[in-house]
Amino acid sequence: MTDDQRATRGEGGELHQTAPGEEPMTTNQGLPISDDQNSLKAGVRGPTLLEDFILREKITHFDHERIPERVVHARGYGVHGHFQPYESHAKLTKAAFLQDPAVKTPVFVRWSTVAGSKGSFDLARDVRGFAVKFYTSEGNFDIVGNNIPVFFIQDAIKFPDLIHAVKPEPDRDFPQAQSAHDTFWDFVSLTPESMHMLMWVMSDRAIPRSFRHMEGFGVHTFRLIAEDGTSRFIKWHFKPVAGNASVLWDEAVKTNGADPDFHRRDVWNSLDAGKPIEFELGVQVFDEEQADEFDFDVLDATKIVPEEIIPVTMLGKLVLDRRVDNFFAETEQVAFCPSHLVPGIDFSDDPLLQGRLFSYLDTQLSRLGSPNFHEIGINAPKCPFANLQQDGHMRMRVPKGRALYEPSSLDDGAPRETPAGFVSHPATVPSPKLRQRPESFADHYTQARLFWRSQEPHEQRHIVNGFAFELANVEAVKVRRRMLGHLQLIDEELGERVADALGMKGQAEDITPAVPPRDMEPSPALSLTALPAHGLAFKKVGVLVTDGVDGDAVDALREALMEEGAELAVVAPKIGGVEDSAGRTLPADKALSAGPSVLFDHVVLMPSEAGVEVLLNEAAAIDWVRDAFGHLKILGYNEASVPLLEAGGVPTEVEGVVPVDDGPQDFVATAASTLRVWEREPTVRSPG
Repeated sequence: MTDDQRATRGEGGELHQTAPGEEPMTTNQGLPISDDQNSLKAGVRGPTLLEDFILREKITHFDHERIPERVVHARGYGVHGHFQPYESHAKLTKAAFLQDPAVKTPVFVRWSTVAGSKGSFDLARDVRGFAVKFYTSEGNFDIVGNNIPVFFIQDAIKFPDLIHAVKPEPDRDFPQAQSAHDTFWDFVSLTPESMHMLMWVMSDRAIPRSFRHMEGFGVHTFRLIAEDGTSRFIKWHFKPVAGNASVLWDEAVKTNGADPDFHRRDVWNSLDAGKPIEFELGVQVFDEEQADEFDFDVLDATKIVPEEIIPVTMLGKLVLDRRVDNFFAETEQVAFCPSHLVPGIDFSDDPLLQGRLFSYLDTQLSRLGSPNFHEIGINAPKCPFANLQQDGHMRMRVPKGRALYEPSSLDDGAPRETPAGFVSHPATVPSPKLRQRPESFADHYTQARLFWRSQEPHEQRHIVNGFAFELANVEAVKVRRRMLGHLQLIDEELGERVADALGMKGQAEDITPAVPPRDMEPSPALSLTALPAHGLAFKKVGVLVTDGVDGDAVDALREALMEEGAELAVVAPKIGGVEDSAGRTLPADKALSAGPSVLFDHVVLMPSEAGVEVLLNEAAAIDWVRDAFGHLKILGYNEASVPLLEAGGVPTEVEGVVPVDDGPQDFVATAASTLRVWEREPTVRSPG
């Protein structure tokens, strides 16, 4: 099999012959496999069939590879809260939790990274899981989504391959929590359907500032069913009330060194301070006729429905306001399954979703060791539930009665089916049975191009740098050349800039796409910078102080920030704090050695004249200033700190460097208006 063949494998379901010297792929029973690219479906766009023993064997083995840590999404953090609809949404769905604006439905949310182990660091460049369990009056409903609305693959049969590729390489067991290595890029470069997802993962979306500052998506197309049986397609969205924010790559690297639990700590401290984390839950709604008119397939998990085509309708607010009592009992034992539905919500025939419906339940059986995992407190419905299941490992409920079967006439109180129960939408199922991708899944570059062309110049620069960093860590030259070929197809400028960053101009492999990419109108909703700003709310400002600091000035800054919903953290040479100019003790929140500026959204320098002389002999203090400026933050300073600015190479007569001797007003106003001074970036680091 040539590299050219590998670069297009699976685009249209075509099969490749075994090359001389290659072993045929078989099942665990020795049965030769003719197609390892597509699951068995009823028609090219139909539902995946339970009959597909090859899919079940492959995913079952994958699901049981590790215990008890999750194979993916191992590093997670969870919180409790509630969901409350804004109004009745009876026209869309009969789901009870979306009907009454006076009813608060309890929820549990778990955020996670995908590739790393349980002990990895928070700010990896990675997809973030965004899973929500609604404890509704009709049973538990789970949205098991991500912070990126698309995925790497179109068919669940490829999921074990994707994760095997991104995990530490099996012969050396590294790198940890990174995609910057040969096996990952080898796989995706041979899987053109991954190109759209790669654009998101190489963007700032993959390194969020905090969990409260990232969006969540259901990824797949689902259905909402109204009481009269009307069915509409929908896409789930969680929009952060605090707004979107990310970190720079250099900032992420340094934050992981200073505080590998940065995201977890933010959640803990926020809820400890009584500050809830809030999202709005919304949906894009479209019917089957609209879906048929789109120039992409809504069953393809590598595609979005642009918000400019179908706007997001907000349904209600998700308020997360309570920490777990025990991390293992709740966050580790929580079991999410996309198959957990309530009446009024149903699946689509998305082949990736169809495989997940099997895989997640199988995974919970492996991790939690029992079909009774639903009886663990965090997983148990908060509404009454009853069935005729019995026994099994770790059974906790004690059922009564003698007839655990149905029909029966011996127990009058035994549970029975009800007309009010869940009914699957009677969608037409096409035929015949086959392993094949529909032609409507074959365009792998158009939406990747849309994402690139919807970004602001600095966001494009970060994407280029992301690809350059990752591919520079790939040893196999043929893999780098292959990826450059894909990037040229996405956008010629993108391909050339990455090639230039790698020193590989003119070396891109010539790849012929199954479907040539088209140009779409840019989508502002895809740019983090183009989204609405949210001021200083929920931001943290670090102030560097020394003995002799003007304590009243620090108090005034704290008060001004609190009025904007922001938090002040005092950083001192030592954790014991400092003595201000009035002889009062000013407690420190962080010692300079443990409180680098990467931990803060913006910073202020308030040393005394004597104190700055001490700081000039501290490399950590100079790095504190240099990094804050290099990470494009708003930097406030008093007159005494000018020598420290000079030592850090920071000019005072530039945008975003603000004097505070006359009070905090100008600094606060500037910091509230922008998160970063993007125009500064080309002057402080090599452009992409």
